[in-house]
Amino acid sequence: MRRYLRQVTAEQRVYWRNGASAFFTFFLPILFLVFLGLFGRDRIVDGRPYADFFVPGMLGMAVVMTTFAGLAITLVIRRERGMLKRVRGTPLPPIVYLGALVTSTMIVLALETIVVLFLGDLAFGVPLPSHWYEVIALVALGAACFAGLGIAVTRFVPNAEGSSAIVNAIYLPVLFLSGAFFPVHGLPDFLQWFADALPLTHLLDAMRSVFIHGGVGRNELQGLLVVVLWGVGGAIVALRTFQWEPNGG
Repeated sequence: MRRYLRQVTAEQRVYWRNGASAFFTFFLPILFLVFLGLFGRDRIVDGRPYADFFVPGMLGMAVVMTTFAGLAITLVIRRERGMLKRVRGTPLPPIVYLGALVTSTMIVLALETIVVLFLGDLAFGVPLPSHWYEVIALVALGAACFAGLGIAVTRFVPNAEGSSAIVNAIYLPVLFLSGAFFPVHGLPDFLQWFADALPLTHLLDAMRSVFIHGGVGRNELQGLLVVVLWGVGGAIVALRTFQWEPNGG
């Protein structure tokens, strides 16, 4: 446990000292929240203020960028620099190293969640729902799902130089198709079908149900099974294919 806590502390130092990483995974969703809030302050979406729509959307964006993109890019870079290979030659168990990195990522997401919820209430009049614990549970479920997917996707990213481009090419379309910025019911039928298969779509539906209706409804609860299935699938792929050695040795 002592090794684990020391490694978590070390990961936190590394994260906050890396300005680029902190900007894109922590501050960018917050900047989007402020920009969309100012841009759409007087807009109406599905009969409700746009703020009711985009605050949960930015919370979902934070989950994806911090856990999926953040973990995937970090692990690929460390793998290709030989850092993961060297970890296996130290007394620190690899599972402790990986667990500390994931825990550090969850700490960042927890802080980001607090900031998004605070700004949503203070700046845009979207108060924390009375069932606030459901929001926390949904963030935790989304984090577990996308962390597993982020670790799994590292196997398919060949080098550090292309890691950001490949990971961005995966999650940015997902944000748009899942309705982080606008309702997905206006999409063409074939894109609507694709959106319904994505975990973020159902995670956002559940989050918006909590903010707007005060809790997760039956339909949204059923949709969360998609999130669970994606998370389990990602965890299985990660366990079976995760690579500690750089490509090419």
